[in-house]
Amino acid sequence: MKMKFYSLWLSAIIIMVFLLQYIPGFTELFLLTPSAFFQPWRFITSIFLHASLSHLILNLFSLALFGFILEKIIGSRKFITIFFISGIFANIIAVNFYSASLGASGAIFGIIGALTIIKPLMMVWAFSVPLPLFIVAILYIVINLIQTFVPSDIGTIAHLSGIAIGLIAGLLIKIKMPKKTAKQKIEIPEPLLRQWEQQYLNLPR
Repeated sequence: MKMKFYSLWLSAIIIMVFLLQYIPGFTELFLLTPSAFFQPWRFITSIFLHASLSHLILNLFSLALFGFILEKIIGSRKFITIFFISGIFANIIAVNFYSASLGASGAIFGIIGALTIIKPLMMVWAFSVPLPLFIVAILYIVINLIQTFVPSDIGTIAHLSGIAIGLIAGLLIKIKMPKKTAKQKIEIPEPLLRQWEQQYLNLPR
C-alpha cells in the first residue's frame, strides 16, 4: 500500500488558500455561513480557510502530525475519506449554531477520533504529562462539552461533531484491520501539543 502523503498535500493546499485570503472578498465567498444551504461548496471550502496566521500554523501542525500518523496506519484513501467526511459533517452541524465559521478543526478532530480508536494506547504529551491517546481524547471531549456553554470564539460544536465521526470511522476500520503483535510507541513533543491545546481548548498560556 503506497502512501500518497495526502496529509502533506492538504497542508500545502491550506497554505496556498491562506495566501489567497489576502485578496479582498475571497474569504467571504467561501466562508461557512447559513447561505451554505444554497451555496453548498461552502461546506467544503471553509475547511481550507483560516482566521489568522496562528490559527493556520496550529492547524497545519495538527494535520501534518496526527494526519501523517493516521495515513501511515490506514492508508491514504481511507485517511482522505475521514478528513472530508469529518470536516463536512462538522460544518453541517456547526452552520446551525454559528453565524460564520472557518477552519479545518472538524476534520482534524475527526482524524484524532479515528486515531484514538485505532491506536488508543499511543502515548502523547498532554496537560504536561504523557498520557495514552484515549485518555487525552476523553479529556478533550469533556473540555469541549464544558466550553460549549461558555461564550468564546472556539468552534466546540464543530470539534465534537468531527471527533464523533472520527470515532465511528475508526471503529469501522479497526474491525477490519488485521491484528498486529508489534506495538508501536509514538510520542508527540510536549511543547508542540501544548500549543495545539492552547488553540483548540483555550487553555491558559
